[in-house]
Amino acid sequence: MPRSPDFLGATGIGVSDLRASAEFYKTALGMTEQRTVKIDYMDEIILVHEARSALVLMHWTDGSERNYKDVPVKLVFYVTDPVATAEKIKAAGGVMTREPAPIESMGGAVVGLGKDLDGYVVELLQAPEPKERTNASDAARAPA
Repeated sequence: MPRSPDFLGATGIGVSDLRASAEFYKTALGMTEQRTVKIDYMDEIILVHEARSALVLMHWTDGSERNYKDVPVKLVFYVTDPVATAEKIKAAGGVMTREPAPIESMGGAVVGLGKDLDGYVVELLQAPEPKERTNASDAARAPA
């Protein structure tokens, strides 16, 4: 199936402490800060994994009342080591509600569930092994 020309570029979540949440996602999940945005009613920090979708952390600054805690939202991350990432989540101030373990009904996929500083669910899935890329230039350089 060909790739769609349309795609999701980012997901935004409201957070109670912009800087603390950015540090959580950088420390626990290895994201990097791409940029900050200040608009008249909101501040944002945009975090990314290289060449992947972005996570936009948003904090309203217009004085409006916002509920940032325990909002029913789940962020799903494919990670190379769910157990180590779960430990990083706990060390960064989050909690694990389900330690990473295989789930038979999901074909044995390793799944863990945690919560970030505001209670958003952070799901950890074992990332699939990367597929080897081959191209003509790699073949030309390979020893015979």
